[in-house]
Amino acid sequence: MEKKRWDCTALPKGWKMEEVTRKSGLSAGKSDVYYFSPSGKKFRSKPQLARYLGNQMDLSSFDFRTGKMLMSKLNKNRQRMRYDNNNQNKGKPDLNTSLPVRQTASIFKQPVTKVTNHPSNKVKTDPQKAVDQPRQLFWEKKLSGLSAYDIAEELVKTMELPKGLQGVGPGCTDKTLLSAIASALHTSAAPITGQLSAAVEKNPGVWLNTTQPLCKAFIVTDEDIRKQEELVYSVRKRLEEALMADMLAHVEEAAAGEADSIKDEGNGSEDMESV
Repeated sequence: MEKKRWDCTALPKGWKMEEVTRKSGLSAGKSDVYYFSPSGKKFRSKPQLARYLGNQMDLSSFDFRTGKMLMSKLNKNRQRMRYDNNNQNKGKPDLNTSLPVRQTASIFKQPVTKVTNHPSNKVKTDPQKAVDQPRQLFWEKKLSGLSAYDIAEELVKTMELPKGLQGVGPGCTDKTLLSAIASALHTSAAPITGQLSAAVEKNPGVWLNTTQPLCKAFIVTDEDIRKQEELVYSVRKRLEEALMADMLAHVEEAAAGEADSIKDEGNGSEDMESV
């Protein structure tokens, strides 16, 4: 092989170009071109060279075989850049006067490649959307006019709240207080403490904490928990008795039905004998 190396003037200072000509074999007479950086690193192709230089130099018009900039490609690139800049400066076309163009997505299935484990994948969050939206003051009062009815369309008896729970705000009734506490239990995972600020009683519109129900601050004692446990136990007991009575009624009804069918069969056999 015959090697020739010289400075490449098209690249930054210190870059060398080497041409290796083959002397034997089937490829005799053909040559390979390599480039060497000032530090001695070898490059075998134009893509490798472009990745190494990065933004330092535009190699779109560089001829890797000759080591020169092609003026024809350079002029075309300049014209294209000038054309792109002119189009960017122009305003957007009027959609009413432009030709009709399909704006919707294709209805046909398109191949999609889903990449989930790429190292550069990052979850972007908008901190503005993460903030909870503000709530209206006394919004629970909208629920005060609603009542619960059973399957027979009869009004269900409302719950009786403990005497320690007192409402806060203008026109806060017992129904409003019940709706506010029930809504807070379902919509918030934070503990329910009521309005801790004493100033809320003087001016609820300014000092009201919308994350807490419309009631004064309260404390649940062990006695309150014990009474609630007794109430739950008594309700479960009544439910158990009602289910047992319902089951016995079904058993009696089934037994009476079987007895009637046996009696009808007996009467039928007697009529056949008499005939």
